[in-house]
Amino acid sequence: MEPGPLSEANPTGTWKDFLTIAKLGIVMSNLITTFAGFFLALKYNDYLFSENIITLILCVLGAALVIAGGCCLNNYIDRDIDQLMERTIERPTVTGRIPPNQVLWVGIILSAIGTFMLALTTPTAAVMGLIGLFVYVFVYTMWLKRTHSINTVVGGVSGAVPPLIGWAAVDANLHWIAWILFLIMFLWQPPHFLALAMKRCEDYRKAGIPMLPVVSGFAITKRQMIWYVAALIPVSLYLFDFGIVYLILASVLGAGWLILALSGLKTKDDMKWARMMFVYSLNYLTIMFVAMILVNI
Repeated sequence: MEPGPLSEANPTGTWKDFLTIAKLGIVMSNLITTFAGFFLALKYNDYLFSENIITLILCVLGAALVIAGGCCLNNYIDRDIDQLMERTIERPTVTGRIPPNQVLWVGIILSAIGTFMLALTTPTAAVMGLIGLFVYVFVYTMWLKRTHSINTVVGGVSGAVPPLIGWAAVDANLHWIAWILFLIMFLWQPPHFLALAMKRCEDYRKAGIPMLPVVSGFAITKRQMIWYVAALIPVSLYLFDFGIVYLILASVLGAGWLILALSGLKTKDDMKWARMMFVYSLNYLTIMFVAMILVNI
């Protein structure tokens, strides 16, 4: 790829540029689920929070660095297609504010330091981090994103790993609740990212990325989203140990999302509906995982 027009004027970029390629928003949202896994592991193992502060710091920082490293590597790999899409055309890897080799090494170094920090908690936490990194960088970014519409589903494995990292940092013998958290995250991601793919459908089409809305159309995409939301509801209710308040909240939030998803079958404004689905998914995830923590305090 040819360097952007700003590459000579500012070849190393700024801190803001590096935070951009590390996708700070994605890192922060994943840390909520990481902390939830950590906190619940303390509760179910009868450990005191005050005695595990160092472990928490290592877990949160380690997970943050691994995720940020993976996002940097994603930017490095995708710089050829990012310059074709309106949503990503201003990324520092496209404009040339940060040289490609610098992005590559930042990604590698952050991932390595993060994995080391996770290993200081338990080896299992480090392994979970590496699995998420491998799926995101190699399976999703380098392979499926460019070749198959199932990319969103398989790539969801990496986004579902953070709660496992948090739990494993406390308890290497992952409890069944940790795997339910994984499943909730795994089922949440397709409707979330397919809503985004619908909003940016023409961008993806222009870049030649075979997202489901591009290759199969909106009708099939909406039906797929409905099935994932419907499957998510009973999985979220499987956490019956969390009590009646959690069960009521999970039921209401799940039912609301399913009703919104079903409304897409009759909507005349697909873009408006996709935006509503995207926003609802963000609120659903935040409220659910915060509630998991609060009802277990």
